[in-house]
Amino acid sequence: MSTLPIPQTHPISDWTFHPFTIFIPVYNEEEIIVKNTEQLVEYLNQFHIPYELIIGSNGSTDRTVELGEALQKRFSHLKFFHIHQRGPGVAFKRGISMATYEHIISVDMDLSVDLNFIKMANFLLSEYDLVVGSKRMGSQKRSVMRKLASASFIFCAMILLGLSFDDYSLAAKGYKKKVLGGCLDRIGSGTFYVVEVLYYATQNNYNTVQIPAPCQDERKSRFNLVHEGLYRFGSLFKLWLS
Repeated sequence: MSTLPIPQTHPISDWTFHPFTIFIPVYNEEEIIVKNTEQLVEYLNQFHIPYELIIGSNGSTDRTVELGEALQKRFSHLKFFHIHQRGPGVAFKRGISMATYEHIISVDMDLSVDLNFIKMANFLLSEYDLVVGSKRMGSQKRSVMRKLASASFIFCAMILLGLSFDDYSLAAKGYKKKVLGGCLDRIGSGTFYVVEVLYYATQNNYNTVQIPAPCQDERKSRFNLVHEGLYRFGSLFKLWLS
């Protein structure tokens, strides 16, 4: 795995961009889905190249589905779907099957990671098979508890699986579709799918790179942190045993 800094001052005009897909899994995001989608579309339009935005609701019970379907009618580049089963891994697999382009970049609906990760990931996917955005490498505003939990999980992933990445969250990841095609049937329904994809890529010697992903994430988590911790650490040990 390579590690690179982000050249923040490098002119966009000097970069080589390719058509790309943005994927966002959502669960009960009625408060932010409209304004944040509008902000993201405004950012993406500056590149003047083909792109699509896929938003996948998994198990939402509020107005997320209603608002997502309305957004799909407003923006021609946007695809929205809803599945009744809760699980970002399920939504991820469905979203990837719908993706038109080879370069696929995942972000979260609260846009907590600096959006410039998108342009850097798209640029790097011309050379690398996976791009991992690391909050630890960039500046981050997150609660102490979440930082500690994340650090513990990263350490265990390194010891048990030999993985050297600094971030296994859903957001700020770039994938080539050809890589995902080999492992979609192996990943689970929850958030652990990121680890499963990265482990698969490492085992199969795909070319990966990690870059800083500055983050401001002071919003309350959409997951029960205790349940999520038990699930992720349990899944980590299951993968190690297998």
